Amino acid sequence: MSGFFSIDNPFFTFMGKVCDMMIISLLWFVCCLPIVTIGPATTALYYVMVKVIRRERGYVFREYCRSFKENFKVGTISGVILVLLAVILVIDYNFAIQMMQQNSMVGNIFFAVYCAIIMICLCILMFIFPILSRFTVTVKGLFKTAFFISIRHLPTTILLILIFAVAVLGCWLTVIGIVIIPAVCCLLSSFLIERVFKKYMPKPEESAEESGKDTWYLE
Repeated sequence: MSGFFSIDNPFFTFMGKVCDMMIISLLWFVCCLPIVTIGPATTALYYVMVKVIRRERGYVFREYCRSFKENFKVGTISGVILVLLAVILVIDYNFAIQMMQQNSMVGNIFFAVYCAIIMICLCILMFIFPILSRFTVTVKGLFKTAFFISIRHLPTTILLILIFAVAVLGCWLTVIGIVIIPAVCCLLSSFLIERVFKKYMPKPEESAEESGKDTWYLE
């Protein structure tokens, strides 16, 4: 019985991670409320899920705040750009449908372009904040890198979009899902994203010379 109540028991270890994931989801939700902070909030969400939950390095609240602060400027600008794009696309939705229903060549072309833009935005969205959590880049470089990686690894990108869609649907159907679904979505996505990131990471021996830098992601 003493083994069952040990903190190293697999059951308690699992439940501890579940509790941490719930805390992370709530942190993310609260930090997203101002809307303009969706970028750094999501960047910190991915950072903590990989570093704390998967690699067991550091503490949830401290690491989340660190990432949020370090990536606040670039993350906020990038997040605002994506939110504005989303608003524009939502506003143009009815217009695109109406043009397609006219059965004209122009209408079909416009709707195809509209769908292509949505797809491009989704592809960028799947990688932009994970990239920011790992690399130091400008806003312009961030969008270019996210687009390049998402297209180069298109099968992975499509799987990420499917995971994202299921998560959004889950939160839509049950509001209480916001307590755990964002973290679960991020965790599942990280297994795909980290496989991609490994192709762009420096070799351990190359980064070992960088004094004072925690290269936990190379382990």
